[in-house]
Amino acid sequence: MAAPEPGGGSPLPGRCAYFVARKKRFCKMIPAPGRRFCGEHGQQEEESDRKRIPCPLDPKHTVYEDQLQKHLKKCNSREKPKPVYFVQDVNAGLKDVAEIPGKQVPISSLSKEELENLIIKLKNASNGLELHLEEQILSHQALQEALNDPKNGESAFKHLKQQASILGNMEKLHLLGPGRCFVEFGAGRGKLSHWVDVALQNVDNVQFLLVERATTRFKVDGKHKRRNSIFERLQVDIQHLCLNKVPILEKKKLPVVGIGKHLCGAATDLALRCLVESYTTCSDGENEEPAPKRSRDDKTEVASNDSADNESNKDNCKPVAGIVIALCCHHKCDWTHYVGREFFKSVGLGPVEFHYFQRMSSWATCGMRETTTKASTSEESEDQTNDTEEHEQTFSKTESGSDTLQGILTVEERKEIGCLCKLLIDHGRIEYLQQRGYKAALQYYTESAVSLENVLLTAVPSPSLIPEPTT
Repeated sequence: MAAPEPGGGSPLPGRCAYFVARKKRFCKMIPAPGRRFCGEHGQQEEESDRKRIPCPLDPKHTVYEDQLQKHLKKCNSREKPKPVYFVQDVNAGLKDVAEIPGKQVPISSLSKEELENLIIKLKNASNGLELHLEEQILSHQALQEALNDPKNGESAFKHLKQQASILGNMEKLHLLGPGRCFVEFGAGRGKLSHWVDVALQNVDNVQFLLVERATTRFKVDGKHKRRNSIFERLQVDIQHLCLNKVPILEKKKLPVVGIGKHLCGAATDLALRCLVESYTTCSDGENEEPAPKRSRDDKTEVASNDSADNESNKDNCKPVAGIVIALCCHHKCDWTHYVGREFFKSVGLGPVEFHYFQRMSSWATCGMRETTTKASTSEESEDQTNDTEEHEQTFSKTESGSDTLQGILTVEERKEIGCLCKLLIDHGRIEYLQQRGYKAALQYYTESAVSLENVLLTAVPSPSLIPEPTT
């Protein structure tokens, strides 16, 4: 209890015994029967003698020492029960510890000769690659009303144009239809799935799985109340997602269409492995034992046998109907998770070169221009802000080697090298998909003025392996 000052007197009978120093009098609140202090000051009195300690689960917040055990049971940072579809590192990729690269020096610490050698290796590895991607800037009727709505600002309009083109490319690949499960990786608010649902408003038997590891506010999928489409969120890191164990896929066995808008860096590789390896392998494993044996021993014969009966085709078809992912943030790629490691090795490259190429890839989009902030116009600043919000492209000069490059490479040369790094990394993903029976391609799906990250990766199974929609 706060000590009363001289002349403070005694508390009134039946009143709180806490002396309020600021008012130079005792509190006039009435305490509960049998108590000396009111509810507010009784708690203050108790707390003044109690010690707060950092929470052992998350030191960013503290807890009263005498209530630690109670807090640990309800702390938001506690380990929650894992969902049935959680399988530790099922899509992680590299298991060989010896191949995992060690810490590398930043580009800014490289000598001029070392940097030039890296660029020579990059150009040699890129020989024979298709450097000029085809433009597939499409649109879709489902978004026309929103695109023409003057209430949408410039930022919203740019997102809508990208979503419209993604849907247009999906329609071109015949991926918009009934009897499908659309899995949106890195779903965020779920806007891409929302527009797919709008495009399929008159279609039955459509499922949506929205994969996002973080808790998301202002989700749009909660607004969908139609009976013929089902939305379900999977709060899990893609690295640990086993699609085959998701109850709705276990039950309905629908062909899956993997989609994503600006799936950053390593998340793209994790998603591809989730679809192409983990899900496909698990699904194949559910068949009778002789079937996978025949598929492994003579894949070509099974795939090309036109006289095979319908049941045999159904057993050997891929459960993934297609993949449509807008790529971004190659500087966040990771050799451990990268699906194109075999391609890199085939052109004489390894984890060290990959580390520097993924860093240099940021030169294509993050600026690398002299005096980016002061010399830019307000419109350019707004575009850069929008791009940063979407892709989190925070890259320091030290990491990207800005100071080192002054006088070695021009702005245009840096941009060209950055684009080449992106292309090389993406080509490894294309080869990965092609080796697993998919017809994969890269294309520009929107103008660079709309988004600097404007490359779309698409993949569908080879014609003889396309699954029939489930009705």
